Amino acid sequence: MKLLFASLALSTLSGVPQAYAQRHQADQDEAFRGRKAGDLRPLRDIEGAIVPQMKRRGADYIGAEYDGGMGRYRLKFMRNGSVIWVDVDGRTGAIVGRAGD
Repeated sequence: MKLLFASLALSTLSGVPQAYAQRHQADQDEAFRGRKAGDLRPLRDIEGAIVPQMKRRGADYIGAEYDGGMGRYRLKFMRNGSVIWVDVDGRTGAIVGRAGD
């Protein structure tokens, strides 16, 4: 019985990374299309505006993701062992949310 439960749990969890990877790829494809169509600002422009602000606050830049459903870039920073998320509107470049700050 334990073996059956473990097998079911493992098979359920094995689909999670694949689903995440597919969603992540879809978001990246959408960001590419949006950028190419001129609907989204380039990530480099957004990083150029936000990263220096956060560096002045003592945070180190880790990277960014694009959320196609929200049309936002999410920039990730670390400061004193804490993660800080900065959400930026992909169209305007305006900060629309912050967590962990």
